[in-house]
Amino acid sequence: MSQSYNSIKPNVIDDEMLQKAVEEQWPEDIGRLAKSEGVDLKNVTELQLGFRNILQIDNLWQFENLTKLQLDNNIIEKIEALESLVHLVWLDLSFNNIEVIEGLDTLVKLQDLSLYNNRISKIEHMDTLQELQIFSIGKNNLTALEDVVYLRRFKKLRTLNLTGNPFCEEEQYVLFVVAHIPDLVYLDFKRVSDTTRELAVSKYHYLIDPLEHEEAQALAQLEEKLAKQKELEYHKRAFVEYLNGSFLFDSLYAEDTEAAKLAYLPGVDDLLQAYPSKDFVSVCENLFNYGLKEYEKREAEVSEFYEGLHEVLTANQQEGSKIILDFENQNKERLDEIHHATTYNIAESKRAEYNEDILQLSETLMTLEIQTADQLEELIKDFEKNIAVIASTFIENVKGIYPFDSVLVWTSEGAFSLTVFYTMAQCRDLENRHHEKLLEISINTLEKSVKNELDEDLPDDVRELLVDKTTLVNMVNASHSVHLLKIDMRECDILTNAYRWQASVTGKAFQDEIDRNRNRVKEIFQYIDNLQEQLDNS
Repeated sequence: MSQSYNSIKPNVIDDEMLQKAVEEQWPEDIGRLAKSEGVDLKNVTELQLGFRNILQIDNLWQFENLTKLQLDNNIIEKIEALESLVHLVWLDLSFNNIEVIEGLDTLVKLQDLSLYNNRISKIEHMDTLQELQIFSIGKNNLTALEDVVYLRRFKKLRTLNLTGNPFCEEEQYVLFVVAHIPDLVYLDFKRVSDTTRELAVSKYHYLIDPLEHEEAQALAQLEEKLAKQKELEYHKRAFVEYLNGSFLFDSLYAEDTEAAKLAYLPGVDDLLQAYPSKDFVSVCENLFNYGLKEYEKREAEVSEFYEGLHEVLTANQQEGSKIILDFENQNKERLDEIHHATTYNIAESKRAEYNEDILQLSETLMTLEIQTADQLEELIKDFEKNIAVIASTFIENVKGIYPFDSVLVWTSEGAFSLTVFYTMAQCRDLENRHHEKLLEISINTLEKSVKNELDEDLPDDVRELLVDKTTLVNMVNASHSVHLLKIDMRECDILTNAYRWQASVTGKAFQDEIDRNRNRVKEIFQYIDNLQEQLDNS
C-alpha cells in the first residue's frame, strides 16, 4: 500500500536535480539551449519529479508560477515545503509513504490532487481547497466510512477515487458515499448512475437532512460574517471604523483598573450612565456618519478625475492611431518606389524624401505626446488641489478647528440654524467635564470618609483610597490620562489615514503619468527606429 525503501540512497531535491528535471521535460533542442543558457525557474509551469527516490520535499520555492507538480513514486513521508506554490492546480503525491494530510493550506487553486497509495488513515486538513474537482485517495488506510462526510465541503468535487481502502469492503460503501457527496459524477472510475443516486438518497436521508440543516445554518452565519467584514472594510476606507456605537467609549475603560475602583464611589455609577448614552456615543456616531459622507465625496472626486484622464488619453490614442495609419497606408508604396527605382540617384532621392517623412512623423507624434502630457499635468495638478481641499476639510473638522454640521431649530419666533460640533475635540471636552465631576465626587467622598459620615459599604481596596487626598487625586488623574490617550490615539489614526490617502491617491496619479509618458516616448522611438531600419534595408 506504500513505497518500500530500497538499497538506493534516498535523494534530496537539490539544484542539480531540479535543473536536470527541467531540461529533461523539454524537447531535446530546447533542453540543450536551457542547459547552455540556464533556466529561470520562475517561468517553469510544470515539473516532473517522479521515480527519483525522494525522501523529503524541499527547495521548490523558486517555482513560484508552477501549476503542475508530479512527486509520485518516491519515498516521501510528509507533505511540506509547498506553501509558496500558490498557483498549483495539479498535484500528484501518489505512491509514497505519507501518513497525514497536511501542508496544503496555501494551495487554494488546486483542482486535481492524488494521494493514491500512501499510509493515510484520516481525511483532514484540506479546508482551503475549495476548487478541488478530482481527488484520488485510494489504497490508503481509511477505515471509518464517516470520514467521507468531510468531503461534502468541496462543492466542485466531481471525481473521487477511494478504492482499495478498508472501508470499501463495507456493504453500503457506495450508497453512503454517493448520498453524502450528491454532486459526485465518478466514483472509483465508474460513473454514478441515477438509480444509485436515488437509492443512496432514499437510504440515508435521515443522515443527510440534519447535515443539510447544519450546513444551511453554517452558510447563513458565514454570509453574515462576510457581510460584517465587508461593512467593516467600508468603514475603514472612510477612516471611521468602530465609531458607530460605544466602541471608543468602552475602550476608555477596557484597560483602566483605576476606574473600576472609582466606580464604587457614591454617585459615580449615575455619572457613568449619563456620560456615554447621552453625549460621548452621540458625538462618535455623528462623526461616523460625517466620515461616510466625506468618503463618498472622496470617491466621487477620484472617479471624476479618472474619467477626465480617460477622455484625454482616448483622444490622444485616436489621433495618434490616425496619424500612424495614414503613414502606414503610404509606407509600402514608398518602399516599392525605392526598390524599383531605375537609377541610383533616383533611389537616393526617394530614400531622402522618405527619411524626411519619417523625421516629420517622429516630430508630429512627439508633439502630440507633449500636448497630451501638458494636458494631463494640468489635470493632475487640479486634482491634487481638489484632493488637498477635501482632505484638509475632513482633517480640520475631525480635529474640531471649525464646526462642520448645523441643524434647523424651530421656535415660536421661527426657524434658525444651530451650529453643532461633532469632533474628537468634543470627545476630549466631554472627558474633561466628566473628570471634573468625578474628581469632585471623589474628594467629597474622601471628606465624608474622614468625618465618618460615609454610609455606603465599600470594598476594602476602595476604602484604602479614601485616606490620603494626594493618592486619590493621582488615581483620578491617572484614569483621566488613560482616557485622553485613547481619544488622542483614535484621532491620530483618523488623521494619519487621511494624510496617507491624500499622499497615496495624488502620488499614484503623478507616478502613473510619469510611467505612461516614459512608455509612450519609448514606443514612438521604437516605431521610428523600425521605420528607419526598413528604409536602410530597402
